[in-house]
Amino acid sequence: MLVRDAIGEVLADLGVRAVFGVVGSGNFHFTNALVARGARFVPARHEGGAATMADAYARMSGEVAVLSLHQGCGYTNALTGIVEAAKSRTPLLVLTAEATEPTSNFFIDQAGMAEGAGALAMRVRSPQTALVDVARAFAACLHQQRTVVLNVPIDVQDMELPDDADRRTFDTVGLPQPAPKDVARFVELIRSAQRPVFVAGRGGRTEGAKEALQELAAASGALLATSAVARGLFNEDPWGIDVSGGFSSPLTAELVADADLVVGFGCALNMWTMRHGKLIGDGAKVVQVDLDPQAIGRNRDVDLGLWGGVAETARATTAALRAAQPSDRTGYRTTAVGDRIRSSLRWNQVDFMDQSGDGRIDPRTLSLELNRLLPSERIVSVDSGNFLGYPSMYLDVPDEFGFCFTQAFQSVGLGLATGLGAALAQPGRLPVVGVGDGGFLMGITELETAVRLEIPLLVVIYNDAMYGAEVHHFGFDGPSLDTVVFPDSDLARIARGYGCEAITVRETADLAPVKDWLSSESTRPMVIDAKVLSREGSWWLQEAFGH
Repeated sequence: MLVRDAIGEVLADLGVRAVFGVVGSGNFHFTNALVARGARFVPARHEGGAATMADAYARMSGEVAVLSLHQGCGYTNALTGIVEAAKSRTPLLVLTAEATEPTSNFFIDQAGMAEGAGALAMRVRSPQTALVDVARAFAACLHQQRTVVLNVPIDVQDMELPDDADRRTFDTVGLPQPAPKDVARFVELIRSAQRPVFVAGRGGRTEGAKEALQELAAASGALLATSAVARGLFNEDPWGIDVSGGFSSPLTAELVADADLVVGFGCALNMWTMRHGKLIGDGAKVVQVDLDPQAIGRNRDVDLGLWGGVAETARATTAALRAAQPSDRTGYRTTAVGDRIRSSLRWNQVDFMDQSGDGRIDPRTLSLELNRLLPSERIVSVDSGNFLGYPSMYLDVPDEFGFCFTQAFQSVGLGLATGLGAALAQPGRLPVVGVGDGGFLMGITELETAVRLEIPLLVVIYNDAMYGAEVHHFGFDGPSLDTVVFPDSDLARIARGYGCEAITVRETADLAPVKDWLSSESTRPMVIDAKVLSREGSWWLQEAFGH
């Protein structure tokens, strides 16, 4: 057996089910080896799209996804998606061929680029170590929730695997437990709080974390919020208050800002989640729980930092709290607060003045009507841009696997590929993608992928014919905006050229064909070119547009 075939065999045995990529000469053989052993290969039209699909698939499936790349240019084409995954601690294995001869046109420092992107850089060092190298890289993805770039030198992959090749398994390492003195201090802070709020981030989506947090919140009298990436985690909990931060509804923002104890569980407590600190009231105590000790206090000072897994810390704290105070506390969970949560928590319960007119639809009106039309079993993905809050706030999601938010790098153009990866991870749900016109055109190559794979993707283009974030940041009365404003284009017609069903929407009545598309159970994507109003900058970007 050659090394390249052994790589496919090892990864298949470890449970890899999905591989994304663009195949070239360097990754041809190990990609085929994976497919021969049962993995599904999803061929993208660009490596950047493949990287984002793999990232989204891993987030929404809970599996390690593999990204297969050609050496050199294939690898660099994927870098933006790799950076997004690395920043998000996505369990993504980037399996890339590597040119090791400086005379090769494809020769670059791939390991150095991986490290600069925030990923772990590893290499298949020799035929003797190949099996161990692959298993180690996979284990780092699975157990450490890291993005790993595994370089496979072209000459090594074409060598024979020796019969006595090294073999090793890498078992799960238990997550750290917080120090008893830190748990005791945490219990003191909970007991002295009247209005505690827990904010769960990415760490809240790990195994057992949700249930452990709900138990601690019940014992503490805490309300349960999330960061954007964990949206939907507490949908079924009557004391869940949805997303904290730029996408907060007025009620959510009020409840978080009035808290006297804010606890981030696997949550960065960054400018987005805390609105540059505006959601932390004067005198409120702040606690942060994280697996990464360097993350604690990185974005703001905290009164207490606990190094540990979310579930582990929550369980230990619940036990200590109940030992000190046997009955559950009321805390923030009063009848009055509960009534307000039921009546006015979500954006679709908040009144607004519809400004649609002159051939342009208010993006709030558009989003509310889509929320009404679409089935509840959906998975919503978004691109970056001035528009992104509308689908993020107004389109309900069923749970934490219903919202895919590839925004750690804040790159425009990832939305369409994000939606494809999410759709493949959750095939029983309607995949919905919210994009701006700029992001749609940046990622349009993957529209052909959606058509070819017969994925019934609903693409909603919030089309204002400009890079809205830049236009509103610099203002209509400032310098020339010619570089960021474009002629209106018929994106529906372009989408039909790719083989999609498509409509142009200027008012809610124009959405009628969506009902027909849904009822027909079509396997063709539907693209909505919505001509939206964009008279002012979105408040979520106004607060944060200082880079």
